[in-house]
Amino acid sequence: MKVRITKEAFDLNEALGYITLPEAGAYVFFLGKVRNESHGRRVKKLIYEAYEDMAEAEMERIRREALERFPILDMLIWHRHGELEVGEDTILIIASGRHRKEAFEACIWAIDEVKKRVPVWKREVTDEGTFWIEGDRPVPDR
Repeated sequence: MKVRITKEAFDLNEALGYITLPEAGAYVFFLGKVRNESHGRRVKKLIYEAYEDMAEAEMERIRREALERFPILDMLIWHRHGELEVGEDTILIIASGRHRKEAFEACIWAIDEVKKRVPVWKREVTDEGTFWIEGDRPVPDR
């Protein structure tokens, strides 16, 4: 499954298996994790909410667009949802290419597009309260 919304932790070897090709000389991984600080606040955990069917459909569109825009061989996009503790994985994107440059470029483009377009919403639970994250801006949860 090359596109997935899941509550389960990622298995990187399983993920790589979905896009391994003999002509690929480069695999670029982007692995997002919950960090312990954001906007100067100590983060306790993140809560991701997703419209799963729409999110997976949009991630598949992004994947297909990446394959058209960049000379890559394949791409995988997985996103977590639910409550995630500091250190847990949040998103995984793998781009495979004949060479590293196109795989890096496609991976950078894909994460930016996922953040802009995919209906996944993030709340940060911090020492100072809970905040929705809109772009890079925290908005207090009322």
